[in-house]
Amino acid sequence: MYFLSNNVEEKILHGTTTVGIRTKDGVVLCADMRASAGYFIANNNTMKIQKIDHHAGLTLAGGVADAQNIVNILRYHSNLHRVERQVPIPIHSLARLCSLIFHQNRGYPFMADILVGGYDTQGPALFNIDMFGSVEEKSYVTTGSGSPVAYGLLEDEYRTDLTVEEAKKVALRAVKAAIVRNIGTGDGINVAIMDKDGFRLLTDEQKKAVIEL
Repeated sequence: MYFLSNNVEEKILHGTTTVGIRTKDGVVLCADMRASAGYFIANNNTMKIQKIDHHAGLTLAGGVADAQNIVNILRYHSNLHRVERQVPIPIHSLARLCSLIFHQNRGYPFMADILVGGYDTQGPALFNIDMFGSVEEKSYVTTGSGSPVAYGLLEDEYRTDLTVEEAKKVALRAVKAAIVRNIGTGDGINVAIMDKDGFRLLTDEQKKAVIEL
């Protein structure tokens, strides 16, 4: 995640590692905590996992202001859907809304790459939405400059029968590997789980119980 940059390609690729894994019983989102401006660490306690609703969350990679704007829009429409229809917004609808926001602004695009995940009546779902509005449903995905390192571990350890408990460890190890090898990734890891019990962010003690950080 970046604050300042003069080149669009650098904005897309520089900084951050986020990971999403869909399992048979839920979705795991994981991200580092470093926000950089070039080679300057602008913030070492950045929350790149955001709760959208009781059943849904997302990860942020890219520009801070753009990403925060998208989070606010998605929260607004999710709350509106819940009030008007008395049911949570489906995850695929949330992903499509995010896609439309990006697509409508493609002439002056939001510099962000979003992972939307959650658990609804159809079960767990995970989507990747890029800055031009492309939306893809994923079993596992990683974004940011540390993603080549994270993908190496995910490709090796992902299984279709993973549980949320197992996926937590895989996601944490993937981001930890990126921290070791990628200068734009670092300063800690956050993990969130979305399952039948809703969205919850792991505490430091819970994360340390999974792997040594």
